[in-house]
Amino acid sequence: MYDSFIDQLNGLDLSGLSIRPATFNETDFPCEDAIEQTLAAVWSDLFAMFSDTALEADAEDIAWGVVNLFHRAASRKSAQLDRASDEIRVLLASADGSEVHSSNLEEQVERAQAAEASMLAFEQMREAAAALYRDETGSSWKPVSGSRTSHSRNLTSAVIDARDFLRARAENRRHALIPEGTPVVFAGGRQSFESAEDARAYADNIWATLDKVRDVVPDLFLVHGGDGKGADRLAASWAERREVQQLTYSLDRRLGARAGFKRNEQMLSLNPRYVVAFPGNGVTERLVIDAKMRRITVVDRRGLLGTSPGS
Repeated sequence: MYDSFIDQLNGLDLSGLSIRPATFNETDFPCEDAIEQTLAAVWSDLFAMFSDTALEADAEDIAWGVVNLFHRAASRKSAQLDRASDEIRVLLASADGSEVHSSNLEEQVERAQAAEASMLAFEQMREAAAALYRDETGSSWKPVSGSRTSHSRNLTSAVIDARDFLRARAENRRHALIPEGTPVVFAGGRQSFESAEDARAYADNIWATLDKVRDVVPDLFLVHGGDGKGADRLAASWAERREVQQLTYSLDRRLGARAGFKRNEQMLSLNPRYVVAFPGNGVTERLVIDAKMRRITVVDRRGLLGTSPGS
């Protein structure tokens, strides 16, 4: 569970310890322009290589893996930061005032600073690659498990897994896994369309609806099921394009037929400002009914191609 390393140090007794500036600076890492230009060139060549070949259908999977390389690198650095922070706490608890102890403590601080800076750099690369993935596939990139968070204050888009969120909330800690703002629940299923025009109209209605909701709730974070297809995928792409945080509640398959209804309960327990409902199955219908019983405003778009039923 990551907090800014500086925030962690603020809560520790560092009397007698002089923390030197980190032994590196911004020029030691790739600059933003270099990251974006290099990845854009790689991306273009990658899809050009697969285009019009028997492997074209596999291009999206390969592209997902490229983003995941940076995500895994950032996760490793985050783990290193956590270990260094834990070691700092241990050293502080056993402080004896000796020169050796102070030297060990300062060394751990330097390791933590280096791990944090590297983590932020890899996250920046992941976000640049994820934006290219989104533009190429129309889908918001998310890891197989866990959360995609950005600890830099300059990066506001995040995809947070509900299990990470609940664990963080139980610990009563404010950090990257606690989205700030007002929850808005989005629900909808997978649809089939008679034409590409109908599919486009449906997608446009999802984006237009969410834009209108955001006009009313500028600080919203989007809560949805995280399905990689259908309405959830379109809503996730909207959130990433608008730099809106996402909190995803995947189905707990161990619950069998109850999984969808349990997810409804969890999402509504956030007391969302709105529930935005597009065509779905019986679980979506139940969500709408339960939301109205709780006096939560429902933006109902379960009509033809994601229009209001009354229109």
